[in-house]
Amino acid sequence: MVFISSDFAFGHALERDGIAAVEKLGGTVVGHVRAPFGTSDFSSFLLQAQQSNASVIAFGTAGADTVNILKQAAEFHLAKPGVRVMPLQLMIDEVKAIGPELGQGNFALMAFHHDRSPEAKAWSHRFFERVKSMPTAIQAGTYSAVRHYLQAIKDAGTDEPLTVVAKMRATPVNDMFATGGYLRDDGRMVHDMYLTQIKTPAESTDPWDLVKILKTVPGDDAFRPLAQSECPLVKPRG
Repeated sequence: MVFISSDFAFGHALERDGIAAVEKLGGTVVGHVRAPFGTSDFSSFLLQAQQSNASVIAFGTAGADTVNILKQAAEFHLAKPGVRVMPLQLMIDEVKAIGPELGQGNFALMAFHHDRSPEAKAWSHRFFERVKSMPTAIQAGTYSAVRHYLQAIKDAGTDEPLTVVAKMRATPVNDMFATGGYLRDDGRMVHDMYLTQIKTPAESTDPWDLVKILKTVPGDDAFRPLAQSECPLVKPRG
């Protein structure tokens, strides 16, 4: 496996965690390339990755960088039998910008998809009626977090911070964003993630019918264990 990552904190973190996951599963990381944030031309980085002969080329990027690198990877025909390209994170608006013609077949792990459940579908369509765009994981997650906070205030009968946080931790997150999610001592909200694949043009039935969910990854498997948390507010265990 080889990584092309954005050269700033977010890209470094994706790369670090990606390498740890690959090595834990017995895989081999043959190298990494770091591209400046906001790069418009990824050709030199893609060629370096291609020359590594890795079976998986992972992209630790975000936003417009992810859109550009996936489009250019398709133009370079990086994905072929025996070689897979894999963005480490992808939002539905980025998939739409890439389009099924260039993105088809690519896999990505997503935190939210508007068709993941009847509740998600109903909420997403209400969102679409207002902004004329399907919600990203960030938008859905923010709505869920604010709703959970306000509900905790209501249930606790106070807005005193420690009492509200305790109520939030004691209450599972069951809404349009997550099912069985929970808030840990380090502030991480653990929830399921979804392994998705971008549809082919023939499979896509409308402008936002862009990915299919292949597998649900349980939150306890998707996130770093609490014992490995670097949060300074978590008391040492053991």
